[in-house]
Amino acid sequence: MRIGAFLARRLLHAAMVVAALSVLVFSVLQLVPGDPALTVAGVGATQQDVETIRRQLGLDRPVWMQFLVWAGNVLSGDWGTSIVTKEPVLPTLLDRLRMTVLLATAGIVIAATIGIFLGVRAALRANTATDIGLSVVALLGISTPIFWIGLLLQLIFAIQLGLLPATGSGSIWHLVLPAIAIGANSTGIIMRMTRSSMLEVLRQDFIRTARAKGLAQSRIIYAHALRNAAIPVITVVGVQFAYLMGGAVLTETVFVWPGIGKLLADSVFSRDFPMVQGALLLVGIMFVVVNTLVDLAYSLADPRVRLG
Repeated sequence: MRIGAFLARRLLHAAMVVAALSVLVFSVLQLVPGDPALTVAGVGATQQDVETIRRQLGLDRPVWMQFLVWAGNVLSGDWGTSIVTKEPVLPTLLDRLRMTVLLATAGIVIAATIGIFLGVRAALRANTATDIGLSVVALLGISTPIFWIGLLLQLIFAIQLGLLPATGSGSIWHLVLPAIAIGANSTGIIMRMTRSSMLEVLRQDFIRTARAKGLAQSRIIYAHALRNAAIPVITVVGVQFAYLMGGAVLTETVFVWPGIGKLLADSVFSRDFPMVQGALLLVGIMFVVVNTLVDLAYSLADPRVRLG
């Protein structure tokens, strides 16, 4: 019963956040300079043509009425039509979202695997040369711009060594370089959080008791310490995955990866307002979904959350 109530509260909270997000997305784009009707009409259109298109798009109505119409269409699955390509917005976004999810998933798997492993190693060798060296590596990963990492990877592995393709999405090998680039920053963040959380847990009495009982070091570390240190790590991994979902614009642009980030950047430059609105809303929804799943993952990692 408690799990059901917990899930219901999270879903209600998620619905409220999405509703607020829709208002924010619509309001912000109303403040962006430019006239969508003029963009649709094109160069050389008369003022009468522009006014006709404005009426067809409903831009002559009050802003609140435009929002209600837009929100109703979104709920019914009609997210509008692209001004540039003349194609429905939602199918285009879902097709691009699949590629972004693939890239973000590959990036977070790399980041979580390396970050947790190095974080545990650093915690076990706290205040040693190994710990300091790993901390420097984490700091470099956090502070280095993603686009610079991407260009460096392209220069070394694609241009000089010729081992991997530099751009595109034709095969699994096209995924390697952008996944490493997008996961580099998250690797450092996850590593630092894992180290900090592990150091706190390793000082607890139950760890000393486990060692006094003669349990194997590997079992103490991975079965007891790491599980109890998992809550902050799960939080960071979830937040980083949501960040990768919404922050893949630079990586997708550098590697010409056909994801939603590149689509959003292209749509902003071409003033494709329906596509921009849809992309921002979809990215926001993905943030909410990921954060809700992270909340549910807490109950699996720590029974106290499930019973609280």
